[in-house]
Amino acid sequence: MMRFPYIAYSNKAAIEPIFKNLTGEPLILDMSVNSNIFTDSGVDVRDQKSLQKLLDDMMHDRYTWGVSSYLENREVLLSQCPQMVAEKRFYHLGLDIIVPLGTPLHAPLDAKVKESGYEDGEGNYGSYVLLMHENPYFETFYSFYGHLKSDSLPDAGTEFKAGQIFSHIGDFHENGNWFYHTHLQVITEKGLELGYISKGYCTSKDLEYMDTLCPSPLPLFKI
Repeated sequence: MMRFPYIAYSNKAAIEPIFKNLTGEPLILDMSVNSNIFTDSGVDVRDQKSLQKLLDDMMHDRYTWGVSSYLENREVLLSQCPQMVAEKRFYHLGLDIIVPLGTPLHAPLDAKVKESGYEDGEGNYGSYVLLMHENPYFETFYSFYGHLKSDSLPDAGTEFKAGQIFSHIGDFHENGNWFYHTHLQVITEKGLELGYISKGYCTSKDLEYMDTLCPSPLPLFKI
């Protein structure tokens, strides 16, 4: 059976856009240790409302959407998160897709909701959904979406066809207090067993294993 990400090259797995009608090039938001976005802008690392205003200004009349990278080292951004610092988990395991508040998300493949819920705490996921993707032609895997709208979460067990709306982008009070985006993370069955539904970052030592646990979500994200 074919495994992710190679399903992107198969005509037996028609991947649909998670966000419809994204046009133009994206804003590439660098949140790595080499970025000057916080030092030069004067925005505090955890002041997400100010960061959202900065993004709105950066995108105005230029970009309608944006992305922030998979495997980005975010040690500066996470410096105020005690658990991340203690465990030295600074490498981003998702792709952050920046779109306006309330934007609907669509299932990229036929899916069943494995889990949906709320992760409390500053800087955590807030409202989230985990979709399970099963197909006779490829190995079962999961796609995870964080920072969603609380009253738009589907119940576990709900099934969606590829392209159907399953949730919406959430506001600060319900998305873990983050700028408007979703954290898209691909998780293999082994990754799920090892608890990566609750781990959006890994250590530098873990990087060599990530291809088998949380591979790049880029092949799943189409525009």
